[in-house]
Amino acid sequence: MKRTGVLLALALGLASQGLMAKTLNVVSSFSVLGDITRQVGGEHVHVDSLVAPDGDPHTFEPSPKDSALLSKADVVVVNGLGLEGWLDRLIKASGFKGELVVASAGVKTHTLDEDGKEVTDPHAWNSAANGALYAKNILNALVKADPEDKAALTASGEAYIAELNKIDGWAKARFSAIPQAKRKVLTSHDAFGYFSRAYGVTFLAPQGLSSESEASAAHVAALIKQIKAEHVHTWFMENQLDPRLVKQIAAATGSQPGGELYPEALSAPGGVADSYVKMMRHNVNVLADSMK
Repeated sequence: MKRTGVLLALALGLASQGLMAKTLNVVSSFSVLGDITRQVGGEHVHVDSLVAPDGDPHTFEPSPKDSALLSKADVVVVNGLGLEGWLDRLIKASGFKGELVVASAGVKTHTLDEDGKEVTDPHAWNSAANGALYAKNILNALVKADPEDKAALTASGEAYIAELNKIDGWAKARFSAIPQAKRKVLTSHDAFGYFSRAYGVTFLAPQGLSSESEASAAHVAALIKQIKAEHVHTWFMENQLDPRLVKQIAAATGSQPGGELYPEALSAPGGVADSYVKMMRHNVNVLADSMK
């Protein structure tokens, strides 16, 4: 009887430890960061993303519901680099007091000229090597917020980082087999600068770094001339943007549709790009397949 009591006490103790295992409430600014956080944190995180799959993080308009979500968060994951212009006010209004992680910290950035101003390109996650750095920054923040689960978080985080580094090597090999002259495509806006530098693909686009920017008639005319001169044969729509402008340019140049890319939003669950890994693989494959 005494032994039964001891065993029962041990069982209850283990059960209570399981019940007390910490689950961090994490809010990410958009779906790509949400998935990276989910892969790193596993069962130790509950993740909500402010900008949903297929949503545009440039033009997102937060609601009172988003402020309430932030107020209950243990960790908030943001991209930084000027992407989420709406976020600082939202965080301040929510009264958020937890751990804020800027996923892009440490990224080697580059800039583009936008209307005579040098603007930092915020789309750093479109290189898988940068995605691995994002994952490392997120891992460090989760461990800081939940040190008791450091071993488990480190194991899942480091395995995921290794997977992203493998994808980076695979993407480089995939494009290196294609002649440089064929690695040119038309897209909607300048979201692929880091992808371009990492994998040697040239992207032409009518809109600038933000989808809020408007292409002038003169810029569109110059772009059409450039596309014809450089023999760019394929255009791609972006899942989060209206494709009408890029379709008009394609019609004027004779470029053929290559499919849909996912530069800054995942697809809906069950879609071809409903995780960051699937998004990177999809973008690499459809681009490379169009260059044959």
